[in-house]
Amino acid sequence: MSSQEKIAKILRCDRDYIFDIDRRLTAVTGRKGIFEKIMEENDNAIKERFFSLGISRNCSAKDIYDALISKVEADNHKIFLALKSPNYNNVSDCKRVAEAAIKITGSPKGFFLKYEKAKEFLTKEPPKKVMKFLGYDSIKSMLAKEDLLQIYSALRFVEGSEWLNNVFFKQYESLQPEDFEERETQAFVVSKNLAKAAEGFTTKKKHNISHLKELGVVFVIPTMLGISGEILRMFSLILHYLHEIPFYSRIFKNSALNKEKFAADLISLLRGDVWDKHLPENEQSSWLVVQRYLAKDDENDWRLFMPRINPEALHWLKAEDGLVRAGELLDGFSYDLSFWQDLDWVGNYFKDEIGNDVLVSFDLVDTVMSLVKEKEMVKYLYHHQEALWNKIFIEYFSREELEEYARKYVLRGYFTV
Repeated sequence: MSSQEKIAKILRCDRDYIFDIDRRLTAVTGRKGIFEKIMEENDNAIKERFFSLGISRNCSAKDIYDALISKVEADNHKIFLALKSPNYNNVSDCKRVAEAAIKITGSPKGFFLKYEKAKEFLTKEPPKKVMKFLGYDSIKSMLAKEDLLQIYSALRFVEGSEWLNNVFFKQYESLQPEDFEERETQAFVVSKNLAKAAEGFTTKKKHNISHLKELGVVFVIPTMLGISGEILRMFSLILHYLHEIPFYSRIFKNSALNKEKFAADLISLLRGDVWDKHLPENEQSSWLVVQRYLAKDDENDWRLFMPRINPEALHWLKAEDGLVRAGELLDGFSYDLSFWQDLDWVGNYFKDEIGNDVLVSFDLVDTVMSLVKEKEMVKYLYHHQEALWNKIFIEYFSREELEEYARKYVLRGYFTV
């Protein structure tokens, strides 16, 4: 089987797409043998990780999966100790975790919604459930006594999605570029009082981190989920959002150049819109820009079988790079965490106990999410597959050009090369 056919099998796509990509992008860039190079790197990366894990190439898919899970658990414990054994129910401990992440990424300035405008939206459409929970009978008194960002974070887990989308966020249709300003990205911890209102949110999402792109903030809900790999997942997700926010901020700022389309573009980005028409057919290579993990909603979505780049996978790549820096800054265990570096796109088929081929992802996020499912062998593969598409594009062009194309074409939804 050729390298192109192997990669097509891993990506669950028509092998003709892969051969067409190879022909077209080789002609455009002059770079030959890219798919052979990718498969060689893939096999070498797996071989090195097998040696590190102390397992052989002849192991079953479950043996490999179990070894990866054990590695996550070991690294989770190292980060837990390096962060001074945080109590996830404690606000100050969660703040320490968030500050450690900020130390790695910095607090880059971005183009965010002005606080005055954010207050105006709350005044015009008061969040009654949040007010009731906090014991206020007027929005004016709540704004006078409560932190604005705390209130905005509570909107996500106290008010229902129907009210948020059909009432509150409708106000965003009136936004203009002058309603935004340059400000530093922040990470904060939700108050202990509000955290009680987030129990349903954290139970459903199986994580206690979220973000508000338009306000430039990541927030941590102080709660213990009691799941394996908790601190590794928590810390890496904060890093992920701290990379995602500046990415979108640059698009917000660029969209401000077209005042008439600004609000519509902003809303589209916040919704995570994805192109939903078939790509144009021509001699060029057409690629989707998919800013969500479509497989979370439908693993057979037609767009999952098409050539694409995914900025989400790029943010995770940067977060995994950040984990290695965390090892250096926190407790000098960067070598242990370097196991996961540049592994997001790596995976292959291995035999299960009865001889069937099973796709195993070596991606950190897929492994951590599988761990959350308590070793039920529930397979997560979509982070790996999105990262592999990114890898293909990077090898023909570069990581910098991947990010440039993602920013430039995310609103349009596709591009041709």
